[in-house]
Amino acid sequence: MTETSVILALVVVTALGFDFTNGFHDTANAMATSIATRALRPKVAVLLSGVLNLAGAFLSVEVALTVTNAVVRIQDSSGTPKPELLAGGGGALLLIVLAGLVGGIVWNLLTWLLGLPSSSSHALFGGLIGATVAGLGWAGVNWNGDGSKLDGVVGKVVLPAIMSPVIAGVVAAAGTWLIYRVTVGVARRFTDNGFRWGQIGSASLVSLAHGTNDAQKTMGVITLALIAAGDWTDTGSVPFWVKSACALAIALGTYLGGWRIIRTLGKGLVEIAPPQGLAAESASAAVILASSHLGFALSTTHVATGSILGAGVGRPGAQVRWRVAGRMVAAWLITLPAAAVVGAVMWWIAHLLGDGLPGALAVFVILVAAAAGMYVRSRRAPVNHDNVNDEWEDARPAGRVPAGAAS
Repeated sequence: MTETSVILALVVVTALGFDFTNGFHDTANAMATSIATRALRPKVAVLLSGVLNLAGAFLSVEVALTVTNAVVRIQDSSGTPKPELLAGGGGALLLIVLAGLVGGIVWNLLTWLLGLPSSSSHALFGGLIGATVAGLGWAGVNWNGDGSKLDGVVGKVVLPAIMSPVIAGVVAAAGTWLIYRVTVGVARRFTDNGFRWGQIGSASLVSLAHGTNDAQKTMGVITLALIAAGDWTDTGSVPFWVKSACALAIALGTYLGGWRIIRTLGKGLVEIAPPQGLAAESASAAVILASSHLGFALSTTHVATGSILGAGVGRPGAQVRWRVAGRMVAAWLITLPAAAVVGAVMWWIAHLLGDGLPGALAVFVILVAAAAGMYVRSRRAPVNHDNVNDEWEDARPAGRVPAGAAS
């Protein structure tokens, strides 16, 4: 086994680790509202979401084929890595990818520990951008593309980050308002039961959509690493084993359940009722599926949060905790630069140790140590399926408004 093969193996393992954290970090996007309204029991919800993420990962490769080329200049227009990065068996490119993945994972784990729904996509892109700037300079980042289409960091990351939660929020608010208007005079026991069944369907669609969008990001990274190492040559497709491994990793992570983030989205933003849950999940699914079809690697977390806030705004008399929402927005704003800093530091550490196997091993060991430390810290105040639906700390008593009871 060559040194390049060992580094490639570390990259693949780390990429699947990122995919796993992506799964449990984003379970809340699909299932938080269904768990909060008790449309689904917590363990049933994460199992259903995991199965549908597994299926969704096989439905499309549009995002996988554009995920790295959209933000960093380490490939040419055909998707082939630049020749200067392939010298010495592709070690230079593999170290950039490895450092970028570590940046994404560390940020995912830190925000999970804090219970903050941040973007796994932006964490990945931030890590890659930081490692690329450290290794290739600022010119290595694809900031704006060539101007012929929405591309680069601005077109593929910044604009979707701004627009997607707003669009999802508007759709969810309009849907919630319409639901409460249409069901005026209908008894709450009928509306709540009916909308809970609807939530199961809409939450399932969000999970399927999440698999089609987020699992592909890791597929793209692993395929790029395989091309760099000379183990794959087709830039227009993804190896089946990569699809299968990424699908399984994100599904297992989803089943594990990021209970801290599920609690924040399900209980911390809005005291959500079944009609709101249906509207929020339907809006999320529509926006995520449309973006996957167009090849936009947007943040499903931004979409889900925007939808839940919109559902709160659209319901007469609902309590929206804007302070919690403000903490989330702050996390969104620093996700990309924070992950970029970690990615750059990891690349510098590897570079100081010789741009080869010693550097890659050192970065991998740092990742394992950081992950273990945050896991141990999380055990001091565990959140799981037993307490995920406990009342939020600053919740104020409020009478439930049945669908249609307020005009």
